[in-house]
Amino acid sequence: MNNITVEELHKRKENGENPFLLDVRELFEYDIANLEGEIIPLGELEFRLYEIEDRKEEEIIVYCRTGSRSTTACDLLQSNGFSNVRNLDGGINEWAQKIDPTMPVY
Repeated sequence: MNNITVEELHKRKENGENPFLLDVRELFEYDIANLEGEIIPLGELEFRLYEIEDRKEEEIIVYCRTGSRSTTACDLLQSNGFSNVRNLDGGINEWAQKIDPTMPVY
């Protein structure tokens, strides 16, 4: 699995790229702060893979609060044939710390 830093993701977004972001946190966490990714909580991901099946060959950047759940999600995706999965180092809290200090940290 490849990782991506928040700085790399931020630069790509600033350059007009719109990579597919998969948020594996719970809905209440998404409501606190998000990067506008598609939300499928880690506990549901295995049963909802069909929702992103058409993205098996695309780059998928997975994130959570700190990077732990997203690491598990990346492993699950790769074991199910997703070929270009990246984990956001440090998760959304790292994004808040280094990119957007107005974003709530919890």
